[in-house]
Amino acid sequence: MATLEAIQSKIAALQAKAGEIASKESVKVIARIHDIMQQHGLTISDIDVHLAGKRRGRPPASDKAATFAAKSKDKLPPKYINRKTGETWSGHARPPSWIAGVKDRTKFLIDGNVASKNGTGEATAKTAHKGVRGAAAKTKGKMPPKYRDPKTGATWSGHARPPAWIKDVKDRSRFLIAG
Repeated sequence: MATLEAIQSKIAALQAKAGEIASKESVKVIARIHDIMQQHGLTISDIDVHLAGKRRGRPPASDKAATFAAKSKDKLPPKYINRKTGETWSGHARPPSWIAGVKDRTKFLIDGNVASKNGTGEATAKTAHKGVRGAAAKTKGKMPPKYRDPKTGATWSGHARPPAWIKDVKDRSRFLIAG
């Protein structure tokens, strides 16, 4: 059985032979290319120009796309400020705890952002209406039950998917909770 050293020496000898053969073939190929270039009057710069038009992959991004990506990653300017601590909030994403439960956020507006108020200091009708509608639409916590199953006592608020005990009932009024 052959030893590891013997196999490694054979591998080294074969790699040396492969290198010699590759260099001889590359010399022949380069000579053929040189002859063809002289026959047709071509230079290396002609070949470079021809190959430059056939690049693969995506073209480089334009300056517009790069500036847009850079702008979108920047922080938004602050719109609200907590005057006690100096903390600011842009008005986007989740509100911080110091302003989350406040109904009228206009008192936290930074002076440059008082555009939502008119000259008298009162909120405009459009913003006041939006605030009322938004507060009524967002109910916090669980909804009170509207329907009750008399057999099991299970309840349902009337929102989301109906439970199995009331799903196929045509007249749900008999399940309504009085009150």
